Amino acid sequence: MKIVAVSKTRSTDEIMEAYDAGQRIFGENKARELIFKQAILPSDIEWHFIGHLQTNKVKQVVPFTSLIHSIDSLKLLRILDREARTIDRRVASLLQFHIAMEETKFGLNLQEATELLQVMKNEKMEYIDIRGVMGMATYTDDNEQICREFKYLKECFALLKKDFFSENENFKEISMGMSGDYLSAIKEGSTMIRVGTVIFGERNYMETISE
Repeated sequence: MKIVAVSKTRSTDEIMEAYDAGQRIFGENKARELIFKQAILPSDIEWHFIGHLQTNKVKQVVPFTSLIHSIDSLKLLRILDREARTIDRRVASLLQFHIAMEETKFGLNLQEATELLQVMKNEKMEYIDIRGVMGMATYTDDNEQICREFKYLKECFALLKKDFFSENENFKEISMGMSGDYLSAIKEGSTMIRVGTVIFGERNYMETISE
């Protein structure tokens, strides 16, 4: 089980406190904030981009991001492959699925993900390393609904594994579960949780670094 400490809006002092306690994986959802922190914090931190990635920000995060959790369109995939090719760096990524009963969340459905992977194969996008899937459950107190959504994401992972990645050992990540529902996510098969409040406490907003 991998734990991504969601450090968005957290100060560098807060991040260093978690770092000194042994945490090494941190997640940001704004390109500018990620770049700012990466430049001044320890070099052995593994930075994950966990938010919606705008295509005009891809070039900025490709050089050092360890894992991008939010591949949600063919356009983004193509730009990511192009920028990664430019610097000769293979970029690990997850396909983001829309599993929640909320229209505001981004993500693919199973058919879209299948079509995207087929295009990726046909176009030989060799600079993207798809490692698995990511999804966010509905923000609700209905734990049965949350578990159904997580179970569906695991089923999508299994189908993609069978059809596209049966011989790829790197395709193994199911990124699901946040501070309010990570226990349910682990129960349903999560390999990676993204938690902020349970590590840092309630958010004390730092001065905003606009994107």
